[in-house]
Amino acid sequence: MLHLVPGDPAIIFFGDQPVTPERLELVRRQMGLHRPLVVQYVDFVRGIPRGDLGRSIHNRTPVLEELRLRVGSSAALALAAFVVAVGLGLSLGLISALWRGKWADAGAMLIALGGVSMPIFWLASMLIFVFSLKLGWFPATGFGGWDRLVLPAVALGFISSATLARLVRSSVLEVLLQPFVTTARSKGLREAIVIRRHVLKNAFIAVITVMGLQFGTLLSGAVITETVFARPGVGKLLVDAISNKDFPVVQGAVLFIALVYIIINLLVDLSYAYLDPRIRFE
Repeated sequence: MLHLVPGDPAIIFFGDQPVTPERLELVRRQMGLHRPLVVQYVDFVRGIPRGDLGRSIHNRTPVLEELRLRVGSSAALALAAFVVAVGLGLSLGLISALWRGKWADAGAMLIALGGVSMPIFWLASMLIFVFSLKLGWFPATGFGGWDRLVLPAVALGFISSATLARLVRSSVLEVLLQPFVTTARSKGLREAIVIRRHVLKNAFIAVITVMGLQFGTLLSGAVITETVFARPGVGKLLVDAISNKDFPVVQGAVLFIALVYIIINLLVDLSYAYLDPRIRFE
């Protein structure tokens, strides 16, 4: 699809510098852009088993090396955002389910509704405006210490927490109506024990599925967050490569994102056998 976008990577490479048609054609050949698109794609696919994702057409560095240098930043952001999403999502969902129909339920779901409806670029911009420009508590952009991780993690995690909160609420409410919960209560068990031992274990099977998918999304899809906060992650690398029409980098980054999502999804499916004895028996 990127090949259909107007613009020549060779012209982008030279920028505002004057260049002759002969020089431009020479650079296009050095970049391999003179070959048919099908041939370029076949070469890319052949290199994947060898770990060869090609070289950037702008700085000529291996794409795999570009990804290796940036995956650490993306992983740190994804883990921090995942902690925020799980902590906030589980808390809001449990509060809403256990106090159903009360003001706590309405407040928790209002926060979740805001997370579902709020564009992440707007939330990120507001966090920078309030906590960086006005209060000066955290740096606005960049990569480094934990203080530069707080705002992007909160922005990314808050959006994901809304989905978890709504799912936790519906799952817990469904389990609370089951006969075994009524039986546990009739035996005189404290409500905290009923919730912890009986409700949560049965309600979290579906929640864990979404948590795994959310982590895959956080790790592979933090494109907007990394762009707003200028973090040198895989998402920022992908955005820059699209702007420069750096085809090998775009292909490598998209392949990495897809593989991460698929692997995490597979691990979540395999974890069911350990979380639910009924699935292991089957």
